[in-house]
Amino acid sequence: MSDVLVVADHRRGALRDVSYEILTAGRELADETGGDLHAAVVSGDVESFADDLNREGVDAIHTVGDGAEFNHDVYAQAVTALADDLAPEFVLAPNSVNGLDYAPAVANRLGLPYVSDAVGLAYDDGLVATREMYGSKVETTVEVDADSAVVSIRGGEWAAAEGTGDAEVSAFDFDLDESAVRSTVTGFEEVGGGDVDIADADVLVSVGRGIEEEDNLDLIFDLAEAMDATVSSSRPIVDNGWLPKNRQVGQSGKVVTPDVYLAVGISGAVQHVAGMKGADTIIAINTDPNAPIFDIADYGIVGDLFEVVPELIAQFE
Repeated sequence: MSDVLVVADHRRGALRDVSYEILTAGRELADETGGDLHAAVVSGDVESFADDLNREGVDAIHTVGDGAEFNHDVYAQAVTALADDLAPEFVLAPNSVNGLDYAPAVANRLGLPYVSDAVGLAYDDGLVATREMYGSKVETTVEVDADSAVVSIRGGEWAAAEGTGDAEVSAFDFDLDESAVRSTVTGFEEVGGGDVDIADADVLVSVGRGIEEEDNLDLIFDLAEAMDATVSSSRPIVDNGWLPKNRQVGQSGKVVTPDVYLAVGISGAVQHVAGMKGADTIIAINTDPNAPIFDIADYGIVGDLFEVVPELIAQFE
């Protein structure tokens, strides 16, 4: 038996979506290795987080109550101590800002190889990780030449774990070296400003360079209002300064998994697709019938957005 340990991700009192996705990734890997799935949550309201993480397929949940928010030094110590105690074959962390901060340090402390940004995992007498390269244009497989490894997984690639589990929840105590905790989180400032978190939206109307001019964004906001949706965008809109950074979808923006993603005037570059391909339903409007966005869209409209969008607004109103 080869167990798998996954580490949840939270921020400002809430578990991030990747915390549930990593449970699915960990359960699939544990099934292939014949081991148990252990989940860990470090800092914050760990008891509440543990209740949320207790989903079908989770065998045990370990809580570490040190600290209120993410701290590199606490996480590096806690996850390393957990791995030493549980001896899992694989440790999975989210490929998030936090995960990328502590996962390499944990791998170094454990003397294990580290694989980042995995979009697929398999086990065949050893770990095989799928990664994307060259701006997500090419998929590659990495065969890990070691019995154990630390892996960070990309959000939006696995479905969120569901159901209610019966995992045993226990507090994990270890000797935290307070002298090695050299930083403290004192507050947060949202990059790009604004009070919208597109990652939490159920319906997104996303706009690309096809909108042509900043003044034309009013049309997109009118559509979003009619649909009770949130406006997001591709990178060129943000680079032009037409919308703030917190509205950007993609590899250099945010990964989103809404129920509906309406792409208006977006060609579908791989960098953008990487941030929204996990949406339940994707609808695209573009004048180019060969635009890459149509390759992943569930529904598509080949037409001029300046003709199509007003018609949609009228229908929704």
